[in-house]
Amino acid sequence: MTEPAAPVEEEEDESKHVFFTLGGTNMNIRILERREELIKFILEDVDAAFANSLRRIMIAEVPTMAIDDVIVIENSSPLFDEIIAHRLGLIPLKTDLDTYVLPEKCECGGEGCANCQVALTLEVEATDGPMTVYSGHLKSQDPKIVPVSEKIPIVKLAKGQKLVLEAYARLGLGKEHAKWQPVSAAAYKYLPIINLDYEKCDQCGACVEVCPREILTLRDGELVIGDIFNCNLCKSCEEACDLEAIKVSYDNKTFIFIIESTGALPPERILEEAAKILTEKAEQLIKEMEKNREI
Repeated sequence: MTEPAAPVEEEEDESKHVFFTLGGTNMNIRILERREELIKFILEDVDAAFANSLRRIMIAEVPTMAIDDVIVIENSSPLFDEIIAHRLGLIPLKTDLDTYVLPEKCECGGEGCANCQVALTLEVEATDGPMTVYSGHLKSQDPKIVPVSEKIPIVKLAKGQKLVLEAYARLGLGKEHAKWQPVSAAAYKYLPIINLDYEKCDQCGACVEVCPREILTLRDGELVIGDIFNCNLCKSCEEACDLEAIKVSYDNKTFIFIIESTGALPPERILEEAAKILTEKAEQLIKEMEKNREI
């Protein structure tokens, strides 16, 4: 008899389920893993086009803070001003989306004000000997907009060398420049389905030996499937079985997402903002379609 393998059942935690509606479609998000800068979840009842739209928006259209303008006042370091400015721009900054707005949406028209821009200063001199200038040396006018890590190196100074500058951070989008991307990784895959025919299987262990993720094991002479979420759908086990007792497929309406934040925003907030943006795009499309019908 052929039976679909499933992961070991655990007690359901309601806090790990999130439900939301988009375009009249009800979707269920089930959290598999949650860490400070990473979230792994299952998105159900959608197709690949929707899943990819959500992924692309998380990469390119969720705004984050990044240094965009640098005024170098004094630089006797071994690096040119442009190289230091480039390094500063790539330092991830913690972002407050509830306080700041995109420059193009600001009342100042993008000229730079307290609603769309944050100033940071850096003044370091190597007086006692060689030293490394780190992101932690940056001083922000807003304590909420600071580097994600204080240990990102900017430049090394020899004794007597000095670096003094002003930097201005603003919200931006990943589609403008990679420094505004809120994620270091955003990927998904189909939910694997492994079917075992226990009548055909002779427990030879050939599939166990070739499984690169070590999902399959032999326990007390019986083939056991472990963490099915870790399966990468390589089908090595299926190819190794001469008896055709194991079949690997996938659910094309269910996806396993892995979102890793740069630290600028919590991964849950990135997902939430992406869902809002996708909803706005869908609503705008509906309005344009209705307008064209009237014409």
